[in-house]
Amino acid sequence: MSLLLIVHGQAVLATSVEESIYIFIEQGKIQELGPLSDLPIHLKNVKKIEIPLGHTVVPGFIDVHIHGAAGADTMDGSTEALTTMATALPAEGTTSFLPTTITQKYENIDQALRNAADYQQNHNDSGKAEVLGVHLEGPFINPKRKGAQPLEHIIDPSIDLFKQWQELSGGSIKIVTVAPEMANGLEFVRYLHKTDVIASIGHSDSIYEEMEQAVQAGAKQVTHLFNGMRGIHHREPGVAGSALLFKELMAELIADGIHVRPEMMKLVINAKGTDGMILITDAMRAKGLKDGIYDLGGQDVSVANGQALLADGTLAGSILKMNDSIKNIINAAQISLAEAVKMASANPAKQLNVYDRKGSITIGKDADITILSEDYLVTFTLCRGEIAFNRGLYE
Repeated sequence: MSLLLIVHGQAVLATSVEESIYIFIEQGKIQELGPLSDLPIHLKNVKKIEIPLGHTVVPGFIDVHIHGAAGADTMDGSTEALTTMATALPAEGTTSFLPTTITQKYENIDQALRNAADYQQNHNDSGKAEVLGVHLEGPFINPKRKGAQPLEHIIDPSIDLFKQWQELSGGSIKIVTVAPEMANGLEFVRYLHKTDVIASIGHSDSIYEEMEQAVQAGAKQVTHLFNGMRGIHHREPGVAGSALLFKELMAELIADGIHVRPEMMKLVINAKGTDGMILITDAMRAKGLKDGIYDLGGQDVSVANGQALLADGTLAGSILKMNDSIKNIINAAQISLAEAVKMASANPAKQLNVYDRKGSITIGKDADITILSEDYLVTFTLCRGEIAFNRGLYE
């Protein structure tokens, strides 16, 4: 499909925000781009999508930490589950993602990884959000900071086991959440770094010195900042304080106002800047569904009033949508739409080393494009040049 997007509002480009541009898309790629006043004659008769005044064209969002949505979960280990997620996510502007595992029995993780490998090879069709790989969250974490991760399946970091899992996944594990203070933790981080897998410190009780050693070993990220980790104390920065201090660490943030209150979101942006943050949802299968009881890693999760909780009151992922994350961080930190979008698009693309084809509206890149209304509602989404979501505003 070839599409011509004519923008009467604004567009968030790689290095600027522009008014009234055209974007020509062919064979899933952005082929031409420029001011509408310079629209070439050869494009005059191409099908047009007229963008209403006040709407903004942004690069599609990349969710590097998401367990499930629309009733499906990564751990279901089926083509249907990943297809359901990939079909549902464009409605919130997400055009690619890392399905995320949870601490579970070996055989369950085995199946989820085999399934992810098969899906990427055989089912990663355009017109749906693209699976870019897998985020392995657990089981290499600290029981003391387990959060909603099942205690009975937590183990110390194991290079041998990870090698097996990476082989099962077809080499698709891109991020591993790990507690570096556990036995073999630093050696494990070094191995991940050596094999170009992102070591993300999470569900960790590390003190500052241990964080410093982990960064030196090659850790590059922190999993859902403030949640499932040693917090900040004025005599011990912990994981959270270290995440703010080390520029080497990109920090994930669940900007739902529940996992992290708005004032802390603003503090984080003030401390790290928008270059050092990635917006994630950490969503579970209840996202997009009505309140009720849902499964997460073999545990019952009660979803009500925008929260997902275990029976003991522990937060169990979220039901956050990426476009709401954008809205929340803008309101909390008083930043621009372009700054917020950077944390949902460019930053994760660069972190995953796919910025050559994702993360910005740039000639030659995949046509992963989302259109937002003035109140950050997603009205239209393209995934690799194919319509993946249309709220009905466009023919």
